[in-house]
Amino acid sequence: MIKFISDTEHYDFVLNLLAHAHHTLWIGTADIKDLYVMRGNLKQPFLGLLSDLIAGGVAVRLIHAKEPGQPFRTDFDRYPLLASRMERALCPRVHFKLIIIDSTICYIGSANLTGAGMGMKSPHRRNFEAGIITDEPSLVDAASEEFDKVWRGAGCRQCQRRQFCPDPIVKP
Repeated sequence: MIKFISDTEHYDFVLNLLAHAHHTLWIGTADIKDLYVMRGNLKQPFLGLLSDLIAGGVAVRLIHAKEPGQPFRTDFDRYPLLASRMERALCPRVHFKLIIIDSTICYIGSANLTGAGMGMKSPHRRNFEAGIITDEPSLVDAASEEFDKVWRGAGCRQCQRRQFCPDPIVKP
């Protein structure tokens, strides 16, 4: 399966698939904000969804390019499992948007994990986004390798943006 998605389909398809992860969830994004998702009839923080996945045994890794704002940090503090069990890395060079679910399905596209990016905002305030969802093994493997390359810090030693990196993955 290879499915092109755009605009609100990011919310409908990507976040729905992500919510059903069983083992692993890898998220790579340039920007992450205080995104909210519908859970039943309630709008709740996306971070609550991540916390619930972690509580259910899903190993979550998040790479993002910059520190999120105060609303995100306030919600982050509401979910202690995130601080103790979610693996997180900051890399100012990350611009990819990858979501890899259970090493079997992935999203590759343009949408950051923000309300405007994922299509949660009103039609007049959301971004125009595009991407694909696929379970094609060669694409999932390639996306996983790209994510893991950054996670391992493969580019850290030769990175020329070290002065902008608040917490290098690989220390000098």
